[in-house]
Amino acid sequence: MQTTPVVVLDNGASTIKAGIVNVQEGVPGPRIITNAIVRQTKGEKIMFFGHEFDQCNDFASLHFRLPFERGYLTDWDAQKAVWDGLFSKDVLRINPPDASLLITEPYFNLPNIQEQYDHFIFEEYDFQSYLRCTPASLLPYGSLFRNQEGLPAPECMLIVDSGYSYTHIVPSMHGKIMWKSVRRVDVGGKLLTNHLKELLSYRQYDLMGETYITNDVKEKCCYVSTNYKKDMEDVRSQQSKIVREYVLPRFSENRPGRIRSNDEMLEADDDILRVASERFAVPEVLFRPSDIGAVPSVVHKSDTSCVDPRRTFHLLVGLAQSGLARTIADAIHSLPEDLQGLFWSNIGLVGGNAKLPGFGQRLMSELRSLAPIDHEVSLYESSNPIIEAYNSGAELARNADFAEEAVTRAEYQEYGSNICRRKFANMTWRSRSEGVEERETRVVDKEKVRAKGRSRVSKGPEIEAGSGKKSIRPSRVRATANK
Repeated sequence: MQTTPVVVLDNGASTIKAGIVNVQEGVPGPRIITNAIVRQTKGEKIMFFGHEFDQCNDFASLHFRLPFERGYLTDWDAQKAVWDGLFSKDVLRINPPDASLLITEPYFNLPNIQEQYDHFIFEEYDFQSYLRCTPASLLPYGSLFRNQEGLPAPECMLIVDSGYSYTHIVPSMHGKIMWKSVRRVDVGGKLLTNHLKELLSYRQYDLMGETYITNDVKEKCCYVSTNYKKDMEDVRSQQSKIVREYVLPRFSENRPGRIRSNDEMLEADDDILRVASERFAVPEVLFRPSDIGAVPSVVHKSDTSCVDPRRTFHLLVGLAQSGLARTIADAIHSLPEDLQGLFWSNIGLVGGNAKLPGFGQRLMSELRSLAPIDHEVSLYESSNPIIEAYNSGAELARNADFAEEAVTRAEYQEYGSNICRRKFANMTWRSRSEGVEERETRVVDKEKVRAKGRSRVSKGPEIEAGSGKKSIRPSRVRATANK
C-alpha cells in the first residue's frame, strides 16, 4: 500500500495538470499551469516561468519557449525551470525526496528521451519512486467508461486523445495498449491555432505574432460543424447567425477579449474582429486534413483586404492523411475481427480539442456511416476532457497497483533505466531497436473476452451523465421482405 504522497503530473505540451494525492484522502482537483517560459517582447519584457504566467496581465506580443517540440520533450532546461516552480512552495509545496511521482509521457516516446525522464526524476529531483506512462493507459482507472451499475471499465476500449500536438487513436485491452493498432492524425490544437492565425491575418488584422489572442478566439468562437455545406451557405447571408464579433483586448486597461453580445454598445476605440466561416472551417481540419491549404499562399500587392499588402503568407499545405473518423475505423479494422464490435461500442474522447462544441456529435455521425451495420457505435464524453487523464492518474495513485508498477529509487540506483523499461512495459511504448516489439498487442484469453463482450456489442449499458457521459446510436437493421 502506498503511504507517501504521490504527485500526479499530466505533463502536456501546452499545459501541465498536477496535484498531490494521499491514499487516505479523496482525489484533489488539479492545478493547471502553462508548460512554457513566456517572455514579453514589448514594454517591460518580463519573463514568466510556468505558473508565474497567471500573473501576466498584458498578453500582447508574447514569445513562448516550449519544452516540447513536435510532441516530444526536447528542451530539458526549460522543462526543469517549469517543474522547479511547480514543486515549489508557490504551487504544490512538495519536497520531491519525500514523495512519489506519476507522470505522463507522449505516445511513441523515443528510448533516449525515456531514459532522460528516468535520469531527471531520480538524479535531479530524487523522488522515492515513480511511474511513467501514456495518458490512455490511465483511463481504465478513471470514471470515463463507468456506468450507473458501478461495473468496472470495459475490457476493450478505444481512446481518442486529441491534444496540443497530435490526435492519437489508442486501442486498449485489459489495460494494455495494442500498439500495432495505434494511429496518429497530425492535427492538434497548435495546428488549429496557427491555421486560424493565418486566415485572420490574411483577411483582417495581423495576428501572426499574437498566439495567445488567436488561441482565445479559437476557444471562444470555434465549433465543429455537423453540416458543413449548410453552414457555408448560411454564413454568406446578411443576417447570418453564425458570424461572431470578437472585441480585441485592451491590456492597458486590463480588459480581456470577449464576444460581443447583440445589444452591447461599443466604444469609439474598440477594435472588432469579425469571425465568420473561420468558426467552423478551422476545426474541420480534424475531419478533413487536406482542407488546411484552402487559402492562397501569397498575398498579391493589389489585395487590399490584407492589413499589410506587402506581407507574404506561407500557409500550411494540406495534409495527405485521412480524417479522424476514417482513421478510427482503420485502427479498429486492424484489430482481431471477433473483437472489433467491443471497440466500436467503447470509444472515449479526451484532450483539449474534444471540448469543441459539436465534436462528439460530428464524430458519431461519421463513425456510424463507417461502422458495420450490426455493430453498435457508442461514444463516452468527459465533462472536462482536458483533466480526464489527471483524474484517472489520481485514482491509480490511490490504488495498490501503483506501488507494484512504480520503480523505487533503490531499484533505479541498482539497475538504471533497464528496470524502468521492464516495469513500465505495459504502459509505455518500446521500439523495435530494443529488440522487443509490443507484446501487449497479443490477444490474451480471447474466449473469455468474447464471452464477456457479446452482450456489450448487442446492447450497451446505459451510462449516467457526468464524467463519462455516453452518446449512443443504435445499430442499423437490415430490412428483409417477407416471402
